[in-house]
Amino acid sequence: MKLLENKTALITGASRGIGRSHALLFADEGANIIFTDLQENENSASLLEELRAKGVRADFLASNAADNAQAMDVAKWVGENYGRLDILVNNAGITKDQLILRMSVEDWNLVMDVNLRSVFNYTKAFAPMMMKQRAGSIINISSIVGVNGNAGQCNYASSKAGIIGFTKSIAKELGSRNIRCNAVAPGFIETPMTRALPEEVRKDWMTKIPLRRGGLDSDVAKVSLFLASELSAYVTGQVIQVDGGLG
Repeated sequence: MKLLENKTALITGASRGIGRSHALLFADEGANIIFTDLQENENSASLLEELRAKGVRADFLASNAADNAQAMDVAKWVGENYGRLDILVNNAGITKDQLILRMSVEDWNLVMDVNLRSVFNYTKAFAPMMMKQRAGSIINISSIVGVNGNAGQCNYASSKAGIIGFTKSIAKELGSRNIRCNAVAPGFIETPMTRALPEEVRKDWMTKIPLRRGGLDSDVAKVSLFLASELSAYVTGQVIQVDGGLG
């Protein structure tokens, strides 16, 4: 039997990168997939086609994860069309890097809204459903930067550190209802976002990673698969770093 047979998972910001890898891996393990992103485009259309080709039920919803009302609308739609949600992956995220002296208030607010507020929005929206089921796994995608900080990323680091505190709090709040909440903290992962970094920044990262390579989207998704499945039935409130030893 597949690890996620007959389960339903929702992944925010999943049209590409780490979120896309989650969707494909979870589908391979038998899960029905609902995924969101800001708008429908070639990436969302191709992912939807790939998922359905795997023989699972799959749907895409265009939605802004940073908007609480839209998150509530998504939860209502899922309840009406699927009846339950077993796995929630809060993956939506952006960067707007700049040293603090040059960082605009707008860029601070945008990163906090997309990266942290979205986690609050979706967890709040789906908590009642999971509480009624008395079951659920919430997986929040944080970052090693949220653990260690990084110059030029005070907004991103703060949002990802906030996710860690949020995760540990929700694990304590919802644990009595058999709802688990964990965070995954990727290090330097080869995504469109990190590939856009200046070459000198990339080289500096590589020298600090004991495994001497960037991670893959699938490296992160495999850890989330463990957290989504019954293999981690007694794991909650944890932060698992997927960083090649970067620490």
